[in-house]
Amino acid sequence: MSLYQGSDLGAREIAALLAEARARTRALVAPLAEAELTTQHSPLMSPIVWDLGHIGHFEEVWLLEHLDTGGSGSEGLRGVYNPFENPRSSRGELQLPMRAECYEYQDAVRDAVLARLDAGKANAGSQLQAHGFVYRMVAQHEYQHNETILQTLQLLSGRRYPTSSSVQVPDAPSGNPGDSSMVRFPGGHVSLGTDDRSAAYDNERPCHSVDLAPFWIDATPVTNRAYLRFMEEGGYDSSEHWSDAGWRWLQEAGVEAPMHWTRAGGRWIERVMDRERPVDPSRPVCHVCFHEAEAFARWADKRLPTEAEWEAAACWSSEQGRQLRYPWGDADPTAVHANLDVLTFDTAPAWAYPLNVSPTGCYGMIGDVWEWTSSDFVAYPGYETFPYKEYSEVFFGDEYKVLRGGSWATRPGAIRGTFRNWDYPIRRQIFSGFRCARDD
Repeated sequence: MSLYQGSDLGAREIAALLAEARARTRALVAPLAEAELTTQHSPLMSPIVWDLGHIGHFEEVWLLEHLDTGGSGSEGLRGVYNPFENPRSSRGELQLPMRAECYEYQDAVRDAVLARLDAGKANAGSQLQAHGFVYRMVAQHEYQHNETILQTLQLLSGRRYPTSSSVQVPDAPSGNPGDSSMVRFPGGHVSLGTDDRSAAYDNERPCHSVDLAPFWIDATPVTNRAYLRFMEEGGYDSSEHWSDAGWRWLQEAGVEAPMHWTRAGGRWIERVMDRERPVDPSRPVCHVCFHEAEAFARWADKRLPTEAEWEAAACWSSEQGRQLRYPWGDADPTAVHANLDVLTFDTAPAWAYPLNVSPTGCYGMIGDVWEWTSSDFVAYPGYETFPYKEYSEVFFGDEYKVLRGGSWATRPGAIRGTFRNWDYPIRRQIFSGFRCARDD
């Protein structure tokens, strides 16, 4: 079953969708001790039990309260699990439940949701339920918290998260064009965004046309090999390639490498969840902030792409004269398409997924690492908030930069060519990398 058929979902389909999302959440936290769930490991992230409780609360608000009252706003998002009342940095001070209490609460909410479905209320004619939107929204919300939980697990100190990788990433094929390969987008009149109302968030809508000048864009995300050259040539030592804001951040942060890299015996070591290894030159650089990406691009005599350029390079088919849902076409992602869905617990070498190529010739635009763009997070022309302003509208402005494409920690149901992520330009705990562009 495609998640994006644009039609209503039956009760069994909804139940299966929600059950699969919950099973993955619990599988991710199953190896953790109680103290690891309740501790706030970083002020950047919530204690994991907060995520667990928030997942249940969000489902209760949208699949019970709003559907039974006809509401479509955010008035139900209140109390301990309201992220605006309780920002991440303060959530460790809250009186939070233990794992068993979170599970009991989640299960009680789910039982009530299933009873409502069994009563024939799966599609009661509301705008929220049309095309199965609210059910996919709740599932996507849980998927997104799966990735948030993984960011927290990457920050664990002491005993590291014991991954059990059930999917191995493929090796990089021989004879690939190499790190510096770029491809040309011819420019022209293209469609961006979407009118989909079955799964897309409001900030992805509406579909609109733009005229793009020709440009060049990296065929793959920037690799560790290329980034090491930037470091070796003094990239962190001189303000020459940094913006004023970026250089101020660098002086305050005092970093000299991507997050989770350490120097040992004259070489760089990278920690990926529970594994430490020498930095693999063939993989995309990960855990860099916008400022680092921008400085690298300037050092390389390039720039970061705008998000319009990124989306066009990822999904616009000049041959078909239309936008594809994914770089490879409209088929939902599978394990052979892209490095998604958490279970590799790692990035893959560039060029490792030959099906993950766009009509322009860009590889890896879905999965592996989120890619920073130069664009601020703003509304598209004709934007309409739905179903609540706290998902998108309150974040619009110049404080946030847009990231695209998902990462290895992104679930397939939470990514598509039009999906827009955003974060502060100083953030590095996210699974973020980048690719560069240049003018024609």
